[in-house]
Amino acid sequence: MARLLSRSTRQVYAGQSVLRSDYVVPARSFAKGAGSAPTALKGDELLKGIFLEVKKKFETAIGVLRKEKITIDPNDPAAVAEYAKVMKTVREKADLFSESQRIKHTIETRTQDIPDARSYLLALKDIRVKRGLVDELGAETMMMDALDKVEKELKKPLLRNDKKGMALLKAEFDKVNQKLGIRKEDLPKYEEQLELKIAKAQLEELKKDAVEAMDTQKKREEFKDEEMPDVKSLDIRNFI
Repeated sequence: MARLLSRSTRQVYAGQSVLRSDYVVPARSFAKGAGSAPTALKGDELLKGIFLEVKKKFETAIGVLRKEKITIDPNDPAAVAEYAKVMKTVREKADLFSESQRIKHTIETRTQDIPDARSYLLALKDIRVKRGLVDELGAETMMMDALDKVEKELKKPLLRNDKKGMALLKAEFDKVNQKLGIRKEDLPKYEEQLELKIAKAQLEELKKDAVEAMDTQKKREEFKDEEMPDVKSLDIRNFI
């Protein structure tokens, strides 16, 4: 089960990108301070600090997973919910971002220097597309229409530091949200739904890896005289 260990363990603690994405945060933090950092924190010491930060998160995540039993069944809502709960614990213990927190962080860092509202919305679309998120409600088109309306009223491009213009745009966005049935108080529910979708997708990948690993073992005749186990019965703690 070497391949299952290598791929599924990484996916379980990292959630396809949890650790890989989040290690950019300490890396960025180090990089921001690099210009004023003392000589001792530059070069190899800088890389060492980043490595130790990632290593710490990894070990913390693995420590949590060693205590948890994960049922590899993406078609069982209870198994998906339990997996999502385990991953939430991993994130909290290892101080990792949730998917919504990563998206928020990406938006903040990618858009902080964008001066106008139109470029800002286009940047949001680019982030959405690159993260594989689907605009099922058509919200982006409605937001652009709202911006067109405000800029037509202002007779000029809307800058983000234009408080009056941005207030008009926010009012239009509130109308869009109302039309789509999106309420601010429901955001935690939407975040939970997103995490469940991610958990289901990750379990599907884990199941695929487990089946492929067992097929490989079977071809090598390591299970020649034994009955192949059901993938649902596998305890991932045995492979960590």
